[in-house]
Order: sequence, then C-alpha cells, then structure tokens
Amino acid sequence: MGLAWGIDPAQNWSALETILLVSLVLAVLIFVSAIGAQLNSLSDHELDSKEPRKHYLVQALDALGVGKLKRIMILEFLGGLAFFALLILVQPKLVLLLLWALGYLMAYAYSVAPLRLKCRSWLAMLSLVLVLSILPISFVYYTFTDSLKPLFLLFLAGQAMSVYAVIIPTETRDYWIDKANGVKTMTVWLGLVRASVLAIVLLIVGGTLMATAFVYTVAFSFPLLLVSLSAIFAADAVILRNYRRLYVLSREYSITEDVGVGEKIVDLSSRNPKWINLAQQSIVILALALIVAKFPPLVFS
Repeated sequence: MGLAWGIDPAQNWSALETILLVSLVLAVLIFVSAIGAQLNSLSDHELDSKEPRKHYLVQALDALGVGKLKRIMILEFLGGLAFFALLILVQPKLVLLLLWALGYLMAYAYSVAPLRLKCRSWLAMLSLVLVLSILPISFVYYTFTDSLKPLFLLFLAGQAMSVYAVIIPTETRDYWIDKANGVKTMTVWLGLVRASVLAIVLLIVGGTLMATAFVYTVAFSFPLLLVSLSAIFAADAVILRNYRRLYVLSREYSITEDVGVGEKIVDLSSRNPKWINLAQQSIVILALALIVAKFPPLVFS
C-alpha cells in the first residue's frame, strides 16, 4: 500500500531501480518484523505456557533455546542494518532513518519490560496501530516520495483503524488469561462487550475512510477501477457478520458468566487469522488498482 500511494510515474524510474528499492524495503521490514515477533515470544514465554492453545510456541522456543534465539536476533539485526544501509545510500532521507529507528524501538517497547506497552490498555492499541500499519506503510511510502498527500493520510487513518479492528478478536481470545495475569490489553480494559462494539465501529469507519480516499484518487482518471472497492465491502461484510456474533455472545456472557458461552467466544475469536487474511487481501486488491490508475498505459499495453 505504501508503494501504491508513494510511487509516481513522473519520477521516471526504470523497472530495475524500482525492483531494487522494493527489494531493499521488503528486506528491512522482514527483519524488523521477525525481531518484533521473536521479542514477543520471548517476553510471553511464561504467559504462553499457561495457555493450551499456544503450547506450540512454548515447545518451539524450548526446542530452539533462548540463547540460540537471541543470537539469531543479533544476526537478523545486523542483516537488517546492512539492507537499511544500502537503502539509505540509494535514498538518503532522514525520515527513513527516523521511521526505521522508531520501528525497532516500538518492536522492543511493545513486548519487553519495563515498558511492555502491550499491557497498558490504550497504549497497547496505539503501539499495535503504529507497528502493524502506520510505520511500515509510511516507511515504504517515503522511500518513493517526499510529499505527503492528504488522501494518503486519509487512507492511512482508515487502514490503521481497520488493522486494530481485526486485532481485537485476538485480544478477545486471550481475554481470560490476560486478565488473570495482569496483562491489561485494550480488551481487558474495556471488557468483552465494549471491545466487540469498538471492533465493529473501527471496521466500519476505517473501511469508509479507505473507500473515500480511493474514490477521490481514481474516480476521475480511471472510474472503472471503482469496482475494486467491492473487495473491501465483501471482506468487511464477512468480518462484520462474525463480529455481530461475537457481540451477541459477549453480551450473553456479561449477563450469565456461563463457562460454555466463554468457550464459544474463544472458539469464534480463534478464527480471527482468516478474517485478518481476508482484510489483507482486500487491501492488496486496492493497492493494485491504485498502481494501475497511475500506470494505465504500462499495465494495459
């Protein structure tokens, strides 16, 4: 998505130059993401050992060994640093350095004590929005442009809302174990009912903002591409149908505190990876449509 919004036909980059930049950016993001995920696994090892659904994470870390994983993370950091140095040589921009440094800082601060932002209610939400949406998309965006487009900001705001909307069921799945161990996620702070309402609101508002930015970007130059908006509508419709079920179950549990209802909530929210993939695929379709709108002669020649 950062590429779709940032790339500009007027820059006249060759295909080789574009592929080089995309490859360098992708490599940097992969290393940062890997280290962030591994820090989270290390920090949550004791907590995950109490959750049967996460036994595979505990077994994997025990089999690999904490010391070996830390050495791997050092190698990953050095590898990511090498790719980032090459990127800065090609695109010497201060904003890329700041975003890269902030990405590593947030990867550490989200999981590792004493900050451990994932346990700090609304700070956990802001951290996830930053590391899963704003920072990586902005990093790619500024690799290809120096200007900040208002419609990009509007789209990014909507995408950030949608990202957290599809993360909330993950917190719902872990609600009971997080609450028992003092992990104050946004869902623990709000409670199951209000968290499910928040997920519904964020998904609707986020999808609307993304659709609005997309329409104003392509409607006048390439109106046929507006059909790609159906991907967002279809994905959100499927997700919202499940969110409604989650809300109904949460309301029922808040009244009865029935263990069986709680198990249904966990089972339903555990299907969240499918919803995340669905949302991601719809975003990819919009990104491709934006690229087509910028390079129609190249795409259709």
